[in-house]
Amino acid sequence: MELRQLEYFVAVAEERSFSRGAERAHVVQSAVSTAIAKLERELDMQLLDRAGHRITLTPAGAAFLAEARSTLAAARRARNSVAPYREQLGGSVDLGILMSSGPLDLPAALGRFHTRYPLVAIRLHQGVTGTAAHLAAVVDGSLDLALVAATTASRQVTLRPVARDPMVLLCRPDHRLGARSQIHVADLAEETVVRFAAGWGIRLETDDAFAAAGIAPDAPYEVADYDTAAGLVRNGLGISLMPATPAGHYTDLRAVPISPTITWTLSLATTAQLPISPAAVAMADTLLEACPPS
Repeated sequence: MELRQLEYFVAVAEERSFSRGAERAHVVQSAVSTAIAKLERELDMQLLDRAGHRITLTPAGAAFLAEARSTLAAARRARNSVAPYREQLGGSVDLGILMSSGPLDLPAALGRFHTRYPLVAIRLHQGVTGTAAHLAAVVDGSLDLALVAATTASRQVTLRPVARDPMVLLCRPDHRLGARSQIHVADLAEETVVRFAAGWGIRLETDDAFAAAGIAPDAPYEVADYDTAAGLVRNGLGISLMPATPAGHYTDLRAVPISPTITWTLSLATTAQLPISPAAVAMADTLLEACPPS
């Protein structure tokens, strides 16, 4: 059994697709299919059910996935453990990122890190399932660090704030609330809301704000990116709540402040269970240095 086989299996299992798994692993699909078939023969056990339109895990495959993730995380820690003994910092960092980093200029921070530590391989993981999935990945070791929209997490995770962004109402200029200088959350009781996917930190903040105001607006549209949300708003299908920084990109729409203030907080998540690698420490320091003033 080889680590590469485990990497390919985890990629296919998480993507639920051989083609997407191969793309994620940066190899041709035939190499992934061959490696996983060999792995199943070695184990004498079927791990993936290939019968349907989407790849699914067998019960044995689900059990094996957890151990495969753990093994890959342990291998990564072993590789990174020798980094302090090199003349220049090396190793790799698996960093989970969100669809938006708010006021944090993430590409600039990554560029500075690469200039300082050119031998460190940075692997970015941007998932549509957002904060909840990233926090779980930090706990199971498949991510070294993750940028998440959260202020609380389990005791297995350490959170450090990186940036904060007030939420705003995004609507058309001709919307009944578009001319207001500020709106109250309760004003949205009769509105149709374009909301974000379950697991996103922004979804939790929005749901909590609605609950606190005692309202339950109609929310038939659930999306996983800001552009789609803005497009639905632009075409008169509803309003949306999002952080002020991404909302400011849609200059043809109105971004109206909200009362009481709802704050979207970007935090850096690391494991609280095990020491992180020197490369991950350096990456964390670089991201925290890049924090814009509060």
